Amino acid sequence: MKSISAKAYHEVGLEAFVNTPFDVKVLCMQRFVRLAAYGASTLILVLYLVELGNSVSRTGLFMTLTLVGDVLISLVLTLIADKIGRRRLLAVGSLLMTGSGIVFAFVGNFWALLAASVIGVISPSGNEIGPFKAIEESTISQLTPSADRSSVLAWYTLFGTAGVALGTIACGWVVRALQANHGWKPLEAYRLVFAAYAVMGVCKFLLCLILSQACEIEERQTIPESVTEERQPLLHNSDENSSTEPAATKPKPRNLLPELSSETRSLLLKLGVLFAMDSLASGLSPAAWMIYFFSSKFGLKEGKLGSLFFITNILSSASNLVASSLARRIGLIKTMVFTHFPASLALTLIPLPSNGIIAMALLIFRSSTNSMDQAPRQAFLAAAVMPSERTSVMGIINVIKTLSQSAGPIITGSLAGSGFFWVAFVVAGCLKILYDVLLLGLFLGYRTVEDKAEATVEQVVEQEQEEGTDEQRDVS
Repeated sequence: MKSISAKAYHEVGLEAFVNTPFDVKVLCMQRFVRLAAYGASTLILVLYLVELGNSVSRTGLFMTLTLVGDVLISLVLTLIADKIGRRRLLAVGSLLMTGSGIVFAFVGNFWALLAASVIGVISPSGNEIGPFKAIEESTISQLTPSADRSSVLAWYTLFGTAGVALGTIACGWVVRALQANHGWKPLEAYRLVFAAYAVMGVCKFLLCLILSQACEIEERQTIPESVTEERQPLLHNSDENSSTEPAATKPKPRNLLPELSSETRSLLLKLGVLFAMDSLASGLSPAAWMIYFFSSKFGLKEGKLGSLFFITNILSSASNLVASSLARRIGLIKTMVFTHFPASLALTLIPLPSNGIIAMALLIFRSSTNSMDQAPRQAFLAAAVMPSERTSVMGIINVIKTLSQSAGPIITGSLAGSGFFWVAFVVAGCLKILYDVLLLGLFLGYRTVEDKAEATVEQVVEQEQEEGTDEQRDVS
């Protein structure tokens, strides 16, 4: 029994997570708090905007403009995060999140809400759309050994989905209880949720204050020369190098923008196109529109909606633990594709049944595998680029995804207003299926930077062992 529990302790990645530095655990708790706030606000976002008198099409425009505005902020902050301080940016973001919640709780003007949504990051999808995720994942990758990275990132993802689950069910039943038992109007109950959103921003800020200096990138990793040194042969003639290199080099001025290698730029181009396709599909079917779909088509109230999406997020959380174990056995790319494909197929079928039970069953099935690709995807990105490039690359990828996702909500809003709500989900599922097929075709067997480095080290060790054996033979 003990051996079985010990094996499970290792397989689900809990051993790797427990052994991580304290900073990693704090970052995971930050994500839990932030995603709990996102989950609560996403459940009522469309309902709140419609209650304020906005049409469905105008609400779609709101979500699209929110995502577009977030692109610029995310791009700038992630590109300079390593230079001005990761902890500082996380803390500032927490305060902006608090301000956004306050505006939503007391202001009803469309454009004021839009500005607050962009600056303070109100998520239409319930998932990450701001710069926080890229900064946190880069930091966790830096603090975690490559062998444990997929498992630790799976737990990081789990903390997020668990936060969304708690936020949705708490919001749903609190809002329902305030209306049914205390006579609150819907608008009053929704505004209380955004006040709680502001409080969670304060909690996140306090967590930022206990992060240590270890979260910041080491100075030597920001110097371009270190990248070229890592790519030089491990065995080289030091005399030749010393004759061509100057005795002292003038330090280069610091540049806030990152320097990416040609290999990384090529990888970014391929992944950017694929992730843009997947994110456009996600934008067509975000949680906020999914909630409105079940509310309008099947008449589900806030409490039942909260329970439904609590179940879906709990399943997403649990499935991430399986993903890390699966990735160790079949590889990161296969795990990403083989778990994502069934979820993509289920998405195309969700709007088709006229029976609410069947539609909810499809949604729950989709959630059981939909997020299993997240941790392997981030582990693949972390391994595929140089350590000094991680924050920038992850930030650029997030910006590409957010920009692509931003086109979706306004399209879905227009379709919903025209009576073709179901088309958005079918198109989204087909795009995701195409993404899965292309990802497998382009990256199956791809060798990352870490794979190449490990292979080089093994070759050097084997060469040294062979040379040692030859010397022993000569002596004998």
